Amino acid sequence: MRPETTLASDAGAQVDRGIVVDDRLRTSLEHVYAIGDCAQHDGAPSGLVQPGWEQAAVLADLLTGADPAARYRGTRAVTRLKASGVDLTAVGDVHAEDDTVELLRLTDSRRGRYAKLALRDDRVVGGIMIGFPDAAASMIQLHDTGSPAPSDRLALLLGRALPGEATPTSDPGRLPAAAVVCRCNTVTKGALVAAWRSGATDLAALRGATRAATGCGSCAGTVEGICAWLAARRSGPAPVAGTGRLHHAGPRLHGGGSMTRELVVVGHGMVGHRLVAALRDRDSTGTWHVTVLGEEDRPAYDRVALSSYVDGRTEDELSLGTHDDPLVDVRRGTSVVGIDREERLVRTADGETIRYDALVLATGSVPFVPPVPGRELPGCFVYRTLDDLDSIKAAARAALGRPVPGRRSAVVVGGGLLGLEAARAMRSLGLSPQVVEIAPRLMPVQVDEGGGALLRTLVERQAIAVRCGVSVAGIVADRGRLVAQLSDGIELDADVVVFSAGIRAADGLARSAGLAVGERGGVLVDDRCRTADQHVWAVGECAALEGRTYGLVAPGYAMAEVVADRLLGGDARMTPAELDMSTQLKLLGVDVASFGDAHATTEGALPVVINDPVAGTYAKLVVSDDASTLLGGVLVGDASRYAALRPLVGQALPADPVALIAPGAVELGADALPDGAQVCSCNAVTKGALREAIAEGACTVADLKACTRAGTSCGSCVPLLKTLLVQEGVEVSKALCEHFAASRAELFEIVAGAGITTFSDLVARHGTGRGCDVCKPVVASILASLGRGHILAGEQASLQDTNDRFLANMQRDGTYSVVPRVPGGEITPDGLIVIGEVARDFGLYTKITGGQRIDMFGARVEQLPEIWRRLVDAGFESGHAYGKALRTVKSCVGSTWCRYGQQDSVGLAVELELRYRGLRSPHKIKSGVSGCARECAEARSKDFGIIATEPGWNLYVGGNGGFTPRHADLLVSDVDTETLVRLVDRFLMFYVRTADRLQRTASWIEAMEGGLDHLRAVIVDDSLGICADLEAAMAAHVASYADERTGVLADEEKLSRFVSFVNAPGSPDPTISFVTERGQQVPAPRTPVLIGIPEVGS
Repeated sequence: MRPETTLASDAGAQVDRGIVVDDRLRTSLEHVYAIGDCAQHDGAPSGLVQPGWEQAAVLADLLTGADPAARYRGTRAVTRLKASGVDLTAVGDVHAEDDTVELLRLTDSRRGRYAKLALRDDRVVGGIMIGFPDAAASMIQLHDTGSPAPSDRLALLLGRALPGEATPTSDPGRLPAAAVVCRCNTVTKGALVAAWRSGATDLAALRGATRAATGCGSCAGTVEGICAWLAARRSGPAPVAGTGRLHHAGPRLHGGGSMTRELVVVGHGMVGHRLVAALRDRDSTGTWHVTVLGEEDRPAYDRVALSSYVDGRTEDELSLGTHDDPLVDVRRGTSVVGIDREERLVRTADGETIRYDALVLATGSVPFVPPVPGRELPGCFVYRTLDDLDSIKAAARAALGRPVPGRRSAVVVGGGLLGLEAARAMRSLGLSPQVVEIAPRLMPVQVDEGGGALLRTLVERQAIAVRCGVSVAGIVADRGRLVAQLSDGIELDADVVVFSAGIRAADGLARSAGLAVGERGGVLVDDRCRTADQHVWAVGECAALEGRTYGLVAPGYAMAEVVADRLLGGDARMTPAELDMSTQLKLLGVDVASFGDAHATTEGALPVVINDPVAGTYAKLVVSDDASTLLGGVLVGDASRYAALRPLVGQALPADPVALIAPGAVELGADALPDGAQVCSCNAVTKGALREAIAEGACTVADLKACTRAGTSCGSCVPLLKTLLVQEGVEVSKALCEHFAASRAELFEIVAGAGITTFSDLVARHGTGRGCDVCKPVVASILASLGRGHILAGEQASLQDTNDRFLANMQRDGTYSVVPRVPGGEITPDGLIVIGEVARDFGLYTKITGGQRIDMFGARVEQLPEIWRRLVDAGFESGHAYGKALRTVKSCVGSTWCRYGQQDSVGLAVELELRYRGLRSPHKIKSGVSGCARECAEARSKDFGIIATEPGWNLYVGGNGGFTPRHADLLVSDVDTETLVRLVDRFLMFYVRTADRLQRTASWIEAMEGGLDHLRAVIVDDSLGICADLEAAMAAHVASYADERTGVLADEEKLSRFVSFVNAPGSPDPTISFVTERGQQVPAPRTPVLIGIPEVGS
């Protein structure tokens, strides 16, 4: 508004912005005065009610002669009102921000409160309060009286009293009598006390007597407080001000001393989330309030496990958790569009500006999409976020739903880490993936030439076509699909094209703010992760440490730790040499690991390589020129030794390098590592730090995770954590999973002893939660071992693994294999004919297995019951090739036919296989019976093997073939058949009851305290007195056995599961196709689809 000065101006009075008056409110015209909004005193009109009232009081005193010396010296500018239910107060110079001013700000976004104080020489010179009525009253009193501000500024801003200090509402009795309570009517505390003593003993009476609280009303609370204080004085001692400790509940304060400062983090990915967690874990005094601005409208989630979203993991399961902390304000779906470094402000897309004391850029990266013509076409995607995956899943569903012939396919541009993950996701979505990599090998950054060659072979075995050394030159639309044109002239037909060719640092915000960036992008930071602006930091994929960016999560986490330390006054630093660039992952079921100097670029580095294409493994160690120090390595096909080898980088080799990676290699435990070796590179946790945590009471892996964060990221170091606990003398928890504190063996006893028949009952009585993919199959196996109903009956069906759900082995093309039981490998000609006819009629591929059975491949899920019915009618049962159960008892012809045979090995094998068929166990069980020491049945490579001797049988236990072959050990010798069977009963049932989940008999015996000697004492000598119980349990199993497939055929509900599409039970899967090789059907190879260029007719 503008002062109304027309009348005064027309009369000739001096007018500027208002009618100019002196201290007596006189204008330039004799006998003419001006007060209120129209008056301009001391160079400025007031525009407020209170100055007008004070001017009126002065003029009244002068005109009546009540106080001839009265003068108007000006009103300390105060605004108090309640706007839309919100208390707002402004006093003094609210814009004071020069070098002599101590400026304090407090923001509580959650409660909609704000405070600002300007102090000069420890006196309040101005301020603004929104939503803090008590604090506003204190501010006004300090401003009016010029008293020193209390030492605890936060208490002042919150309007809470400290010992020796007071605020109007917290302790009105300690206000001085001259303190102005009602500024609208200039009513002091003394005037209120006098009126109360004269009989005005409530708010209404005081209003009438003094006019207090009749203006804006903001002082009503203080007036009532004075009433209560006076009443208490009359009845007893005055109340004492509260001295409780202040609880920080969201506000933050900017300034010096013990104030909370404002940190703004731009980006809410994995590294930004880690930074906030690290800072709040260490910031015990509440030094920083953190505002996180995330562009995605989702909580931070695990991008490393992005592909599992396709497999069914939900957003909640991928979430890294929320920061349930009053000092952390996470704003999702908020884009930052600008930074004002001079004013230290960030500006969001919706126009909000947020002030910071420190700013951390954690903006991550953006996918690199090669400048390929057609990359914007519908059906082209990047593979980076959950939103991207939602779009890809929708496109895949649409492609599979189109009623056109041929296989639906996807082209993945990029064969690095993320490219192969994308290819696996495409396959999971039902598309046939084709990977195009411009480099000569897959994963060129992590894997060398030798490892890359094996990796390609293993990937191609997973029905993924690979083309290396070529690029995509263009993408065109063709008849509702896409065609990727390659640089070598080949054209690939596709329904979806996914670009996963790398990333680029998301440094656009930094560039627009004038921050320096690296030659290849990324915000330039020093070894403190700080930019050239001392208030701005950068971490993660957007940061260029000494000019280089890093696309892995571990370096980003390390940067986050450094910045958290620095913000709290630490001196942490980091260099590129200290960053861990190691990777370990399982791509398409193939283990791949790379660590240290994987490419042997260090001067004088020597590579040590063991390449075994037959076993499908490649191992390479890079050592120093004197072969004494480990520099790095590559593992493909088997990365089980990664956890032990990676921490040794830069350390002395504990053994010959060949011995560390060769089959049957030297076992490395935590004792091989020095205390300075990093066990968890993701979180920079050393062995020494872990040992210290153990010494201070950490006694489980969960404890170590909680107090050191080791094992909380990729998890590859968890096995080493367990080993370290054992070596430090700690008994490691045997909890099956987070839902059951008991081990598998203990759960077995619980289920058996309590008669439990369902998972729901077990988890309700002895566990927590709803279970997981670890405990459900274990409980399913236990229930099956104890004969608690058919494995597909009711709730049990949902507990089973994929193969068990369909009582058949799923193959790479989505079909299943069927293996009928052939006890001891003995089969009649009629049986062979039946199997041959079934295979012929259903078009199945047949092959003799290593266990002397016939495997039939290529059955669609809806064909399984029909195949089983034919086999069951001919007397065949399930061979349990799909389950963790007894598979086969292999045999030679023994004394029946062989001139060297000493016993009837076939007869015994048949007897044993029929006895133990269907026995569910912690892992698969294989057996063999050889008729003599020539060992034609290879019995010593089995879980239990039997070799005939002249007087009887030798029993061997704990052997296995596979990746880590082991000969079985002799348990007893020269026993008769009856004794042998009794000992095998005991052995198998003891194993079923006490082994851990997925533990073969070999590792079970090795882990057993006392090993083979203890086992012999238990099952031969009956040292525990349990042999009779074990024999009875096996007898119960034998008596209750029923063929699982026959059970399905007799139950319509179970049969209803065996369809390709639940909404179209009679429709076969159109993506399954075959070609003929050597006279039999095999899956059609998933190779690139070549499209010829159509000719144009003349």
